[in-house]
Amino acid sequence: MKVPDITKYMCHRHPDRTFSYNGHYFPVCARCTGFYTGLFIFEIYTLLNNVNISFPLFLLSLVLILPAFIDGFTQFLGLRESFNSLRFVSGFIGGIGLIIALTYIFKTLLILVNLINP
Repeated sequence: MKVPDITKYMCHRHPDRTFSYNGHYFPVCARCTGFYTGLFIFEIYTLLNNVNISFPLFLLSLVLILPAFIDGFTQFLGLRESFNSLRFVSGFIGGIGLIIALTYIFKTLLILVNLINP
């Protein structure tokens, strides 16, 4: 039985935008590698430290997502060509911002649901 390759639904996986090691490409592109690494490392950090995901931190998370958005969008428009190390770094910063934003939104929704259905 063949294991389905679900990574094709998570990333475009263009070889020229993907890291490789010993001739083997990563399952996701450099920016997505950065996103997933940032998400994972920040989650480990929050498990080891008490991080209060507050509204000001949520606003900061939106700023952290901006470099990945700008890098990807300007490349998409053909205004410039990015490179893998920049894609990784902007993705890493964006991954941290994304997990903070998602955590804040999820916590807020849980609070709202508990207020509506006590």
